[in-house]
Amino acid sequence: MKSTKTRLAGGIVVLIVAFVGTWEGLRTTAYSDIVGVATICYGETAGVKLGDTATKAECNTTLMKSLKKHEAGMRRCLKRPDAIPIKSYVSFVSLTYNIGTGAFCRSTAAKRLNRGDLAGACGAATWYNKAGGKTVKGLNNRRSAEYKLCMEGVRE
Repeated sequence: MKSTKTRLAGGIVVLIVAFVGTWEGLRTTAYSDIVGVATICYGETAGVKLGDTATKAECNTTLMKSLKKHEAGMRRCLKRPDAIPIKSYVSFVSLTYNIGTGAFCRSTAAKRLNRGDLAGACGAATWYNKAGGKTVKGLNNRRSAEYKLCMEGVRE
């Protein structure tokens, strides 16, 4: 069985929260996202209904729980998650948080990671730039930032 421990501690927590928080943005009142899904806080959708509200503190707590849940799901489908350099690891947790564990585990990025092709995995992660079947500038920008962070890990 693959490791399901967390690497989101100390300075890594600060990095991932800042990175994901910047791309997701904070909204304390539920809204419809680009494809019409009720969303709140830093992109949370589970159980959200339009009209829901949350405090910043509640959103921060939810973000940490969600990041750890997505990280655990990501780790379950990777052969050697602890071998991934920190910056690359953070970029893959960000991607998993954004696209979901199932999509990440089925992705070419995960397959390439499991083959030991870190640079190839960084590149494949950029393919997730669509919502509702349409390319989204914000997702292009996010994937570009994740790619840059991921490739910093390749050079670590």
